[in-house]
Amino acid sequence: MRLTVEQLLDRQEIEDVLISYARGADRGDADLIAAAYHPDAIEDHGGVFVGPASDYVAVMRKILPGAPLMTHLCTNITIELDGDRALSECYFLTFSRRDGGEDSYDSLTMARCVDRFERRDGTWRIAHRRLAWEWNHEMPVNETWGRGMIIPDMAKAVRGAKKPHDILYGEWTGRHEGIGRHEGAAA
Repeated sequence: MRLTVEQLLDRQEIEDVLISYARGADRGDADLIAAAYHPDAIEDHGGVFVGPASDYVAVMRKILPGAPLMTHLCTNITIELDGDRALSECYFLTFSRRDGGEDSYDSLTMARCVDRFERRDGTWRIAHRRLAWEWNHEMPVNETWGRGMIIPDMAKAVRGAKKPHDILYGEWTGRHEGIGRHEGAAA
């Protein structure tokens, strides 16, 4: 099937929404997560949360600032366009570090999201999301950074952080001047 330029642009906008959502989860930026949804959207987070996406975002605003280190990889994205509606499926491979003192562990989780997107007022956003949990693997924390070959002195290493302390939110990025912001996403 050959896609038109308009269809390619639609697909890219939908993919940008998915990737921005992942960034929001990782950086603890609930505004990015909120921007992924239409105001009346439904979120079914694999049975863990089912209800209005606005309520889900409200929960995330409380949880994310103190949440553990996380990395969401959004992959295997498929998008089926149908006018101003689209159905997407993507996989989120999520790594998180769970600090439990002596019982700390790393968790690797695969989940799959099936999203019904709608274009309203020229903007694609999620109207209904359903998430399915695929698998999970837990392992003891074993962070050696290549046994010291990647980062010999961790005291000098710049680490990722939550909003506003992450490098993404520094003035050097120009984001405070509007550079690098997605339309509809807050800085």
